[in-house]
This record gives sequence, structure tokens and C-alpha cells, in this order.
Amino acid sequence: MDDPAKPAQPKNPLHGITLAAMLTELVEAYGWEELSLQVRIACFTNEPSVASSLKFLRRTPWAREKLESFYLFHLRQRKRGERSG
Repeated sequence: MDDPAKPAQPKNPLHGITLAAMLTELVEAYGWEELSLQVRIACFTNEPSVASSLKFLRRTPWAREKLESFYLFHLRQRKRGERSG
């Protein structure tokens, strides 16, 4: 049954995507160095790792929002590339 407290989010591109999946995809696409330039968060510049970055992002809402925003940009760029390619 559907939970009325949790409305369906068919138009939300982040729905169903974990923070770990987002971060992993961005690191694979850009690398830590470029990611740290695009999303200015210290955990991406000082001995970055997925585990330590996830720990920071999970407890820091503003940092998570920055990463989510960049991930949405990444999805738009990828979609544009598929159309033109």
C-alpha cells in the first residue's frame, strides 16, 4: 500500500538515488580534483574518500545540498550529450 505521508515523486530526479550512488557516479565522472573545484567542500580536497565524504555529507545538510545540486547539473549535461551525440 502507498503511504500517504510519503507522496510519490515521479518528477524528482533524485528520488530513489542514494547519496553513495550520487557521490560514486560524480567521482567516476569527474575525479576528486575536479569535483573539489566544482563543489567547494573540504572533504573533497583533504585526503578524500567515499566513506569519509559520505560521513560528512550525511551530517551536514548544506554540503549535501551542494552535492545534490551538482549531481542535477551532471544529469542535465549527460542528457544533453546523449541528444547531441
